[in-house]
Amino acid sequence: MGLLSLLMLAVCTVGNAQTPVKKYGQLQVCGSQLCGENGQPVVLRGVSLGWHNLWPRFYNKGAVDELTNKWHASVIRAAMGIKIEDNYLENPSFAMQCMTPVIEEAIKDGVYVIIDWHAHDMYTDKAAEFFSRMSAKYGKYPNVIYELYNEPVEDSWTSLKEYAKTVIKAIRANDPDNIILMGCPHWDQDIDKVAASPIEGVKNVMYTLHFYAATHKQYLRDRMQKAVEGGLPVFVSECAGMEASGDGPLNVEEYNKWIDLMEQLKISWVNWSLSDKNETCSMLLPRAKATGNWTDDVIKPWGKLVRTTLLKYNK
Repeated sequence: MGLLSLLMLAVCTVGNAQTPVKKYGQLQVCGSQLCGENGQPVVLRGVSLGWHNLWPRFYNKGAVDELTNKWHASVIRAAMGIKIEDNYLENPSFAMQCMTPVIEEAIKDGVYVIIDWHAHDMYTDKAAEFFSRMSAKYGKYPNVIYELYNEPVEDSWTSLKEYAKTVIKAIRANDPDNIILMGCPHWDQDIDKVAASPIEGVKNVMYTLHFYAATHKQYLRDRMQKAVEGGLPVFVSECAGMEASGDGPLNVEEYNKWIDLMEQLKISWVNWSLSDKNETCSMLLPRAKATGNWTDDVIKPWGKLVRTTLLKYNK
């Protein structure tokens, strides 16, 4: 085969590479399992960006391309901050300047993208209005996943169910199909309370559990496994390998126990976070470029572990 033919073959191969969305299409919930449009089990694995109002520099096309093309993330989580200064409630236009390129580049790259209402307190009306606009704009794309409430802290599951029903209704007025994720009480730990009383009359809704492996060990794995085996659809939309503070030493052994169980149960998982703070859970050093092309010398140990794990499972 001549050189020109080889080059053309290479171009065709790259052009025809099967992206996650081409592979799975419109996601759906089948019992406790996330599935593709043909009913095949799906496990999404990816990276969460840090709070948009703390690390806006990573909310760009280049960072998304790096995570999808070089780290093989099949899902990107855009964490729109509803706390701390310059948050969405205080500065919605800035928030959308950050969120829009991430959402739209993920769609272009053919990966799934989580639009995350990154809150610890309940703002029902504001959340319903936001997700109404997002579903009207992006509901036609199978890439989009809506995360209604990042980590409730003090809210009861009874009040959270009412919140979820209101926001789900706002989304479903525009988007009848795309996956919705809902948080559970106590920093997304009390998945057992959700399993005992899931939201009724809704479809394609999953419930989020978060873990930090050096803090949350076998007891929480057992709780998650019991919920899933009891029929609850669970999605781990935020996880990491250190303490719940986001700092302290990595516990690789416990992190791998979580990965093994999630793979066994076919649960999707997203790692926290693409940021550059002086803490263990930030994947990059401050001198890392905002737009990708991150060399090993600017990727911190947690970032390297995440990249290695994604490359292992998202082949």
